[in-house]
Amino acid sequence: MEGIEQAIEATGADVEAAIARGLGRLGVDRDGVEIEVLDEGSRGVFGLRVREARVRLMPKLADLPRPAPAVPSEPVAPLAAEPVGTAVVERDGVGVAQGALLELLALLGMDEAQVNVRRAEPAEDEMDPPLILDVRGPGVNALIGYRGEALAALQRITRLIVGREMAGRVRLVVDVDGFKARREQSLRRLARRMAEQAVRTDHTVMLEPMPPYERRIIHLTLRDHPHVVTQSIGEGDRRKVTIIPQR
Repeated sequence: MEGIEQAIEATGADVEAAIARGLGRLGVDRDGVEIEVLDEGSRGVFGLRVREARVRLMPKLADLPRPAPAVPSEPVAPLAAEPVGTAVVERDGVGVAQGALLELLALLGMDEAQVNVRRAEPAEDEMDPPLILDVRGPGVNALIGYRGEALAALQRITRLIVGREMAGRVRLVVDVDGFKARREQSLRRLARRMAEQAVRTDHTVMLEPMPPYERRIIHLTLRDHPHVVTQSIGEGDRRKVTIIPQR
């Protein structure tokens, strides 16, 4: 083991690849080194902007007694492999969603944009209300598009990316400069007005088709109304909310 007493750093596509590269440079097997993970790396969105994993390998000296603190850290293999799995378990949807959207914005040339994240108001019996990601910054209004069509596309892409990263469906809403927040206030006013009409005429009021998030706002606004109940009917893009008076 002469000539390999100095620690080296190695990089790779992931932690295991970095370790393998370092072992190859040192000419030793895994049991002959202490391993420190410096950076687990990042795949980035769609595999873009990859940051390689980085590790430090310190050769063990056979002719020196092993220090007591080294005994607990001797099983190096689990330590190297663990961060990958642990990162998947510990990272939450908030961090992944915010990071994915920020990276998308950077790819669109909006490096100065910021993404504020909050949880939506939970509906009745709702255990997991959606995340609201509000994009703010210079020039971000261009992301809205005609009647919010560009914003809807950005939201779909973000959901796909986050769903893949979290290995499951993630409920989130992308807003830009409060565009949907203003729409929410308009929908709340509409809901209250249509509820009054339903009570006054004693007839069910049927609203125009709306996306799930907007229907949700109607339901939330009227959930505590003493004289009406709401119900969604229809399928797909034609799904709409009905406001039903209670006699």
